[in-house]
Amino acid sequence: MIIAPAESTILGMAGPLVHGALLIFALLAFAFILWRRSIPLRLAAPDPRLDQIGRRLVKMLIFGFGQARQPRYKVAGILHILIFAGFLILSIRSLTLLGQGLASGFTLPGLRGVSGDFYSTLKDYTALVVLLACIVAGFRRLLFRPDRYHDRHAVRSHGREAYLILGLISVLMVADAFHEGSAMAPVAAVTFAHPMASTAASALTGMESSLLSSVHLWSFWIHNMVLLFFLCYLPVSKHFHVITALPNVFLLNLKTPGAIKPPRHDTDDLDQLDQLGVGQFEDFTWKHVLDFYSCTDCGRCSDHCPAYATGTPLSPRMISIKSRDLSYEKYPILGTPPANGQSLVGDLITDGELWACTTCGACEEACPVFIEYVDKIVDMRRFLVEEGRVPASLQKPLEDLEKRGNPYGKMARQRDAWTRTDGDTEPVVRTLEKGGETKSLFFTDSCAAYDPRIQQVTHTMGKLLRNADEDCATLGKDEVDSGHEVRRFGEEGLFESLRDQNLEAMEERTYDRVITTDPHAFNALRNDGYNLDQPVLHHSQVLAELIEDGKLNFASTADDRTYTFHDPCYLGRHNGEYDAPRRVLDALPGLKTVEMERSRNRSFCCGGGSLYLFHEGEAESRMGEKRLDMAEAAGADVVVTACPFCTINLEDAVKTTGREGQMEIVDLAELVARFVDEE
Repeated sequence: MIIAPAESTILGMAGPLVHGALLIFALLAFAFILWRRSIPLRLAAPDPRLDQIGRRLVKMLIFGFGQARQPRYKVAGILHILIFAGFLILSIRSLTLLGQGLASGFTLPGLRGVSGDFYSTLKDYTALVVLLACIVAGFRRLLFRPDRYHDRHAVRSHGREAYLILGLISVLMVADAFHEGSAMAPVAAVTFAHPMASTAASALTGMESSLLSSVHLWSFWIHNMVLLFFLCYLPVSKHFHVITALPNVFLLNLKTPGAIKPPRHDTDDLDQLDQLGVGQFEDFTWKHVLDFYSCTDCGRCSDHCPAYATGTPLSPRMISIKSRDLSYEKYPILGTPPANGQSLVGDLITDGELWACTTCGACEEACPVFIEYVDKIVDMRRFLVEEGRVPASLQKPLEDLEKRGNPYGKMARQRDAWTRTDGDTEPVVRTLEKGGETKSLFFTDSCAAYDPRIQQVTHTMGKLLRNADEDCATLGKDEVDSGHEVRRFGEEGLFESLRDQNLEAMEERTYDRVITTDPHAFNALRNDGYNLDQPVLHHSQVLAELIEDGKLNFASTADDRTYTFHDPCYLGRHNGEYDAPRRVLDALPGLKTVEMERSRNRSFCCGGGSLYLFHEGEAESRMGEKRLDMAEAAGADVVVTACPFCTINLEDAVKTTGREGQMEIVDLAELVARFVDEE
């Protein structure tokens, strides 16, 4: 006769009493661990994340429960989805077994009769799928071990934890199968409705009833004890994300990815702050601490990071892992923290790691649980700037930005020199004086205004606007740098000064919209506190508009070369504009195009962001060179881009890789100009 767990005795004590005591102890332990883990969250800086509840719920449904980002890595993604779905479905079974330890025949409401039979079958198939997924995942780690599972900057591996978790989940599946199968054993037969339980029952066929009863009880206790241990183990391991991932997705950043968080959310006055930026762990916001807890250690962020790919000291994954380990060290579950722990910035996370970031956002786009990296890195850079720990190669550009409003050290009166070339009798774009009016205000930013190569692009765009009879003008010498790179570099005060100068000049003129050829300026004007009433357009959007309105007439067709578009990070990933440049390419007669494997939101950074034009840190190779390898692999002869930084870096890569005469880099405006009838 099979004895139900709630009717059994353990060491002379009633089963429900023992089970109840075990359950209470585990839940109290779990609550205590969570309370200890919440201490850094409570000490951290504020971060408003409870707005737009409806939108957050939709995001959590799609990306949290729906696991929408997981299939980007097909095998690992499918395995994770299967295990996660199983976790949700089998949680009902786990609650049922916990209840059956207290009361014989316990079932959750709604799970009797037909619905109960349906769930029983669903549960059994789910357990089988989860068990197989765990076995495949374990062998995949053991035998094939994808490169992203091992970070070259990691001091220790979390692989053993992964095997432990997969093992614990497998034990839960097998124990439940034998618990249910032992009750079926007297009439055992493998059934279609219960493949796991009936298979276990078949293995137990012929066993004496006393042994069957022991298997029934022991499998129950093994299941529930492992389940409760698993619950308490999660918050002390790297698998804390099992608990925190869904809340982290719900609390994701709903602002445009190109926007940078302010130094503090509770004040706009920098003078009120004792310290600018993040120097110690407690300086992070509570959401950023939750990010650390939610890291799955999957390596997708570093796998997509161009800085990691080129051998720099930076690995986004290790930013999270090291910060989480520091949190566990400073705020242990039991005992006291070390007396002389490591400092966050300098010891744990080196200056070289922070300066290696281009702020391209590829890591954030790849993360399945929406961990934010760019804001954290910028915050730590703010601390470095305040401490005076600035790379020597960046000090001169910063001084020039402060003195002359551009990183090149050029005079303000030279800012609109690009509007004239030797053959021009009149400027291609006029300068708008104070009190003047125009339809389109052309904001050049520093690179487009001063770099000799990019001046050609800016001048070409000006000619296209003139050919289309577009009323357009610049701020001339009254314009200064947009401050985009300055802010991401960590110089918040200088950024605000540059922004205010531009806003003052813009407020003294009347215009309907702002256009720019620089995605960094495009992003700054849209997302960095300019708060313009007029729309800001990138030149790819303007070109698409002019072509579709019939204002640019094509007089020639394309050559027989193959073209590919390189998506600039601050046009695409940070501002979601992927279609406008491709609409332009599609409109050019006879142009043959291909897409690189890393395109659109998965584009590979050229390496030009965050003042990288002026600072080249430790690296084994260059990002631009790797990008050209991708273009060559796609069969492209010409790489088209729409960013001055990309043009400069990719053209340099053509030279350093010996591709001169084999591959060409061209801006979208320059390409369009080759087709346009200027008459």
